[in-house]
Amino acid sequence: MTLCRIEPISFETPKGEPDLRILIVEDEPTLGTQLKSTLEQNGYAVDLSVDGEDGHFLGSTEDYDAVVLDLGLPEIDGLTVLGMWRKENRNFPVLVLTARDSWSDKVAGLDAGADDYLAKPFQTEELIARLRALIRRASGNTSSELTAGPVRLDTRSGRVTLAGEPVKLTAQEYKLLSYLMHHKGKVVSRTELIEHIYDQDFDRDSNTIEVFVTRIRKKLGADVITTIRGLGYSLDDPAEPTRS
Repeated sequence: MTLCRIEPISFETPKGEPDLRILIVEDEPTLGTQLKSTLEQNGYAVDLSVDGEDGHFLGSTEDYDAVVLDLGLPEIDGLTVLGMWRKENRNFPVLVLTARDSWSDKVAGLDAGADDYLAKPFQTEELIARLRALIRRASGNTSSELTAGPVRLDTRSGRVTLAGEPVKLTAQEYKLLSYLMHHKGKVVSRTELIEHIYDQDFDRDSNTIEVFVTRIRKKLGADVITTIRGLGYSLDDPAEPTRS
């Protein structure tokens, strides 16, 4: 397996789409562990499953922003798992991994509902780039730069600026801001934020969300995030009406 070494990130400058929660379903222990570690170093919250039965269960019961799915899985094969998710209306983007490289296998994967296809061996940098593109398209964003008034967030570099000036955010502040910017104009509940900021094993505390929101407002402006009483939070362009 060809894997590029990805340098660990500083939490002052996260990379990738660090607000997002990824499921990896891969039965090869070394590869699965390497992918999980690399994606976590790039700021993702990651759950790892090693067989099709468990992977199907997680994808059916948890909310993920994208899934990396191997086809050659024990218990239930990847194509079957993918087909089951799509019948259950689980519409998260799926990047299929497989050692199979024939055109018929690619067609079968895409017909089953895959959004992209990556044959082994591969470079992890390419996998991360493909994930970024899938997630942007799924959230309706075609550019790697997200904007909200004077706030700019570059999903490739993790750089956040306010009126052109760089702003340093902690890892969790960045994750929260990035998730809201990916869902600009929508009301996002505390529960949804917690599910997408933390992985399955993390001790989740809803009270910390308000702490992060307060810190972000101090750094980017009091009106950058709107609290919708009883529902959650919303982020809008200043020129656009705020949802209530």
